[in-house]
Amino acid sequence: MPRIKIDLPTAFHFTTEIPIRISDINYGGHLGNDSVLSILHDARLRMLMEYGWTEMNIEGVSIIMSDSVILYKSQAFYGESLRIQIAVKDFSNFGCDIYYLVRERESGRVVVQAKTGIAFFNYEERKLSPVPEKFQKQFRD
Repeated sequence: MPRIKIDLPTAFHFTTEIPIRISDINYGGHLGNDSVLSILHDARLRMLMEYGWTEMNIEGVSIIMSDSVILYKSQAFYGESLRIQIAVKDFSNFGCDIYYLVRERESGRVVVQAKTGIAFFNYEERKLSPVPEKFQKQFRD
């Protein structure tokens, strides 16, 4: 099976740091794959909050994750802190992709490259919603 590749953007819209908690460590003594998705979720929420949004209210509609790809590049350990850069790109009528570059803060070592597909969703109507114009304008190149 061919390896999955992510073409990361060259510019990012947001950066945050998240320390690795002891609960993020798996039985192998390093950052667990299940914790990585949670850390990406936390970083995405921080980005949305920076612009005054939540996952449940971006200009009146919500977002749901349609897919995710995580490429593990190196191990990370308890006591390290992760620097997470985020870019929003590849808009369609109803969604976009969010790209993540995760590095260990001190060394700069790449730990993870990831991408999550998001769709805009109206929970009251239980259907997809168009990408809000203000959201697109914030992140379009």
